[in-house]
Amino acid sequence: MFASFLIGLREGLEAALVVSILVAFLVKSDRRDRLPAVWTGVGVAAALSVGFGALLTFTAAHLEYEHQELFEAITSVLATVFVTWMIFWMRGAARRISGDLRARLGEALGLGSVAVVVMAFLAVAREGLETALLFFASAQGATTTAAPLIGIGLGVLTAIVLGWGLYASAIRINLTVFFTWTGLLLILVAAGILKYAAHDFQEAGVLPGLNTLAFDISGALPPDAWYSALLTGMFNITAQPSVLEVVAWAAYAVPVLVLFLLPGRARPPASPAPAGTAADAGTTS
Repeated sequence: MFASFLIGLREGLEAALVVSILVAFLVKSDRRDRLPAVWTGVGVAAALSVGFGALLTFTAAHLEYEHQELFEAITSVLATVFVTWMIFWMRGAARRISGDLRARLGEALGLGSVAVVVMAFLAVAREGLETALLFFASAQGATTTAAPLIGIGLGVLTAIVLGWGLYASAIRINLTVFFTWTGLLLILVAAGILKYAAHDFQEAGVLPGLNTLAFDISGALPPDAWYSALLTGMFNITAQPSVLEVVAWAAYAVPVLVLFLLPGRARPPASPAPAGTAADAGTTS
């Protein structure tokens, strides 16, 4: 549940931040007549994301066992690639996202309502499709479907509340710190997803070594303990992993953590956003 909550919160806040910036720009520019176009684009993007998640679930449920394992392994690898790209992209883009969005929306306003709908759709659809893919991949190891659904639902709702608070200037959070800490946690989640992909490849018969265990810590990590469920659900840490699973986890987690924690190169200061916009409320550091 917590892994799904983190995915929903992180991706949802990115989408909510984008929407709040778009809405604040239109309101400040006295272009409230274009707000329905923004909400139309957001609604279509949300529907597409839900449909994509349903398609992944439907496809996996109607495949034979080996093909199902292979499908889940491939989607897990794709999810790992997307979450890694998203983590590093947001680390560099968090400070300039407001100015970029306002510039693009200003261009779209000159082209008409359809351009605004498309711009809002594209801005939100990426987050939604990533969320659906990450949720599908992270939920594969869950024993029930209810916990991941509750987790991602709570995460998205929390992100919506935070996004509204940022827009209303009711709260101020340091987005750089937020995306750094959630980025660190998501790297560990992604490492667990890649480990699960290695296990699925072994289950599908694509890779060998399914029964070659790296270690057995069943005594310290009993399956009925709450902390076992937390570690398994959050980071896919299991008591009897294969050697290949451990190698996949370490080969991803160690270098990615090192690269993520390396000091970033100096960047030019961001252009100051107009007072009263959502960017002012959310990009303090």
